[in-house]
Amino acid sequence: MSYISFEKSQLVNLEYSLPKELLRTSREGAYASTTLINCNTRKYHGLLVVPQPAMDNGNHVLLSAFDETLIQHNAEFNLAIRKYKGETYQPKGHKYLTDLVNEPIPRLTYAVGGIVFTKEMLFSHKDGRTIIKYTLVSANSPTTIRFRPFLAFRNIHALCKANYDVDKSYEEIENGIRVRMYKGYSYLNLQFSRKPEYVHVPDWYYNVEYIREKARGYDCHEDLYVPGYFEMPIAKGESIYFSAGIEPVNTASLKKLFDNEISRRIPRDSFEHCLMNAAQQFIVKLGKRVEVIAGYPWFGRWGRDTFISLPGLAMVTGETKSAKSAIDSLLPEMKGPLFPNKGMGEDTYYNSADTPLWFFWTLQQLRLFSPEKLNLWKEYGKRLKTILYGYKEGCAYNIKMHDNGLIYAGEAGIPLTWMDAVVEGKPVTPRTGFAVEINALWYNAVMFAIELASEAGDTEFVEEWKPIAESFPAVFEANFWDAKKKHLADYTNGDYRDLSMRPNQVFATSLPYVPLGEEKRNLVLERIKSELLTSRGLRSLAPKNPLYKGVYAGNQTERDLAYHQGTVYPWLLGHFAEGYLKIHGKSGLGLITSLYKGFEEVMHEHGIGTISEVYDGDPPHKPGGAISQAWNVAELLRINWLIRSYSK
Repeated sequence: MSYISFEKSQLVNLEYSLPKELLRTSREGAYASTTLINCNTRKYHGLLVVPQPAMDNGNHVLLSAFDETLIQHNAEFNLAIRKYKGETYQPKGHKYLTDLVNEPIPRLTYAVGGIVFTKEMLFSHKDGRTIIKYTLVSANSPTTIRFRPFLAFRNIHALCKANYDVDKSYEEIENGIRVRMYKGYSYLNLQFSRKPEYVHVPDWYYNVEYIREKARGYDCHEDLYVPGYFEMPIAKGESIYFSAGIEPVNTASLKKLFDNEISRRIPRDSFEHCLMNAAQQFIVKLGKRVEVIAGYPWFGRWGRDTFISLPGLAMVTGETKSAKSAIDSLLPEMKGPLFPNKGMGEDTYYNSADTPLWFFWTLQQLRLFSPEKLNLWKEYGKRLKTILYGYKEGCAYNIKMHDNGLIYAGEAGIPLTWMDAVVEGKPVTPRTGFAVEINALWYNAVMFAIELASEAGDTEFVEEWKPIAESFPAVFEANFWDAKKKHLADYTNGDYRDLSMRPNQVFATSLPYVPLGEEKRNLVLERIKSELLTSRGLRSLAPKNPLYKGVYAGNQTERDLAYHQGTVYPWLLGHFAEGYLKIHGKSGLGLITSLYKGFEEVMHEHGIGTISEVYDGDPPHKPGGAISQAWNVAELLRINWLIRSYSK
């Protein structure tokens, strides 16, 4: 029995099967994603979604879907399923499904009449190539199989509409064809392990409807281009391999390529192995650059997410060299003391006050996990000083250390913390002023820099910064601690103290250097435990607050209003776990282990074998947002490492 599998009654029930999505990625940033039954419900779904550097810095859907039809005695059985505007699902091939097994790769089994037919889907880790293995397990009569490719050739955030500009020509290549809807794009190479008959009948399929986009309040109708169809007989017991890639393949090697890809995979046969597989999907290697994709299917590289995610994604799993490469890939993009928040090139945004401070924490983790001794001050000291002096003297976005040593940050209309949702040009949670996590991270950064400088004999730096560090805990406590509520303010600005119960104070309990004593850290953690802790992470706002929104749903405005007003974030559990274990030691392992193991349930839930972006604040904490989020997967892996470490 496979660790993750689904039976017929589940697959034919669209309410059950359509919310569950599959994702496979390559190390070059390409991916394939669809639902369990291969019915696309998002504009982000596709069997071949690849970067197109000649077009932009984004991913593009080339092959949206690939329909299969089995033919016996002139009777056609279309195995596909698609939703059209104003209609029910057509065709309804999911009714022929008998089961789906997810190990070692997704395998769908269909049964119709006397035919038993399997479809195994694989995405090449290296070159971003979809390979599908079709096997006719049994049949009572001669059988023909027909394949029809549905093409989009557009950015993942856009939609394709029927037009007269599409290039309807094609070129024959080994056992297939290559097509390109528009100039500037890569060619799409469609090939089989043996020669098919290709019939060129260009056509458009109109108003394909993506129900997830409709629910999210976006344009949800697309026209897809079908250049023609392939057809070939298939014998009982025979397997046919299909390849879709932007480079042609030697079709004689498809079986070997398919088998080799399977053999190199970590089996998805346990919760931890699913997390390790998911972790690998976020690490992208582009030449000498290594980047972390924040989430699939629609996130790109984010600086903050990169630094927060790297310890769990790469260091815990033994890929410290990849982690260091990802860190080093961001260094040339620094602008003064700031790292990129999101975007690349001319579209880079630096509006993040915490990303440079997370850089210090990531180096602390690199030092902890690296098998070799690192001289971080020699290698990164100049960068660390640039950040510290930049913050001390003041830089963009009104980020500046005040005379008391605290960091102030914020400009009207620009969110600078991870709580960055904006509605109608206004941040939902502006938090302008002294934010609690920014200052906890600042203290950790200053202390770590002093530690490194001391080891390196940089006495001048130590003497300058030591007084700031020594006075900081008292100033931090005076500014943020509320004796009546027994927790920290979320942020302060002048005489204003925001005492909303939010999770940002957790970092004052978890970082290697914390500005708060053990007694108060324990009180903070107990308040978080009673008001914010759920089985899926920490709520972004306590339910007692009148601004609390317990469900993350609706159009973009409705979702953004709920995004940091009660929505649950799994990644925050990593720091709750670390802070909690620092206080309770082994006696705290019961709670933390229970929280970690509780996530095993979600392996079957939304993004199969991975962790979703967010969860509702209200029970039963339904998943939402992106189907796979880097920092959530990363911090669960780090929690598992913490559990093992404290169990020794």
